[in-house]
Amino acid sequence: MAAKKSASGWAAFPHDAKAYAYAGDALKKAWPKLHAGDCEPFPDAKRAAALLKAAGKTSPKLDADALADALQDAWRAFHAGDFKAAFDAGQALGPIGASVAVKALGIHATYLVDDEAEQLKRYEQAAQIAEVAVKALPDEVNSHYRHAFALGRYSQGLSIAKALKMGIAGKVRESLDATLELAPKHAEAHTALALYHAEIINKIGAMIGGLTYGAKASAAEKHIAEALKLTPASPIAHVEHGNVLLLLDEKRNEDAAAAAYEKAAKCKPLDAMEALDAAFAKEQLE
Repeated sequence: MAAKKSASGWAAFPHDAKAYAYAGDALKKAWPKLHAGDCEPFPDAKRAAALLKAAGKTSPKLDADALADALQDAWRAFHAGDFKAAFDAGQALGPIGASVAVKALGIHATYLVDDEAEQLKRYEQAAQIAEVAVKALPDEVNSHYRHAFALGRYSQGLSIAKALKMGIAGKVRESLDATLELAPKHAEAHTALALYHAEIINKIGAMIGGLTYGAKASAAEKHIAEALKLTPASPIAHVEHGNVLLLLDEKRNEDAAAAAYEKAAKCKPLDAMEALDAAFAKEQLE
């Protein structure tokens, strides 16, 4: 998917984003479905006030109403596929904006950056932003999840074998465990944990993977099943289901993986990220 570069150097979202605008109250109405996978709370004034209190000195110089507006606008930009605007707006809010900043940076790098070195650089940057958020807002579930997400993507880009040697996989696991402790129904964390187990087994085998890293095929299957149960309409849950199946046993699971990608491709995207997920699934079937 060759995307056009915008003036900012960030490739533009390559599909029609009209359906994903969520102006005014539409954002709040769609929020539970939009964030079924990551359990991000809706940033109204009450939530903004709680974040300001929790973040203390690292808070932006805004009152709760202004912060709520800024966060909502950042998420609107994300859902509409303006990932650069979402990232910039999130970054401007410090650790409080890290959740949207890291998600925007990570999703854009995954789908709209072709250069592998540039991708790695962005995942590394995302992990650093998330690390600061973990320190500032340790009780926020997505401080931990975005950290795992960024480091997980970095590991995949680097190679799983290298990531294991450098101890990055252990950090991913810790952040995912922290996520699920705070939010047991965090579908994207279940998906990521399924991939953690499957990728280690795929790379170093079930026996060493199990003994050294506690990686188990049964755990991968359990976590991806939980993600699918929590978010059956989410394209990424089906995409990663296909990926987990192939990682665990490519020959045996080829048809089942294709069926999973097909389900992903048929999901009706609710925002730009889901449109990219579904488009990716279609590509796997071609």
